[in-house]
Amino acid sequence: MTTTLKFDGGWQATVTDEPLHLVPRLVGTFLILSPYADSVGREKFLADTFGSQDWLWDLPDVFRFDPTGRQLVGAEFRIPEESAPAEECARLPVTPPVRPGGLRADEVENFRHEMCTVLCRAPGDAVLTCLRDLDVLDEPLEARIGIAPDVALLVQRGTVVGWSLTDPVRYLTPGFAAPDPDPPSPATRRLFTECLDLITTPVIEDVMDGEPPALARLRAAHESLRNQPEDRHRADALLALIATLVEDYGTW
Repeated sequence: MTTTLKFDGGWQATVTDEPLHLVPRLVGTFLILSPYADSVGREKFLADTFGSQDWLWDLPDVFRFDPTGRQLVGAEFRIPEESAPAEECARLPVTPPVRPGGLRADEVENFRHEMCTVLCRAPGDAVLTCLRDLDVLDEPLEARIGIAPDVALLVQRGTVVGWSLTDPVRYLTPGFAAPDPDPPSPATRRLFTECLDLITTPVIEDVMDGEPPALARLRAAHESLRNQPEDRHRADALLALIATLVEDYGTW
């Protein structure tokens, strides 16, 4: 059983029996596990903790630890723009099962952990799995550490090689607010998949190239989200997700 995890640069943390009890927030392409409720709170949170964080244009995965107990107290991950082909995603191991657990840093020291580069999407986007690279699929996973509800770190040879989010549409939110506790509507689930298509390869390349079918999909998704009467909290989150694409390419 994995007890010590390695991150980039040889940085290490020990697996504990105390996962985070924070509700995940999917804000745009960022998955956020944190106690803060606004940008001011985020700055204070970063100042009061240590670990990996973003700097200006650098966007690594963020892991923040309390300096007193060295336990994990928050994290932020970014969904990659590259979607793996379905045949590659089919190779993703389904075992081992998720083991709930937290992390305790071996020492109080900052580090940098590179964000994942490729996205594997389960049918219906029931699970999003983000990997360091597709080479991860060539070997079995050693462990899945559930650091928060529906969020797991993927471990291979003792090294963190990715993360996963189960039922991602449930955690959509347009900002710092908590996700809607009610279940997502079927329309929102369908539009989540469509929006995820639009912001990842290969469809995003067609959008940026001005291909008429891709632009028609973008406009249709935008219109459907604007006019959706139910599940407005998540619909607004999806509108924010594709807002830049609509502004830059929706009028072509």
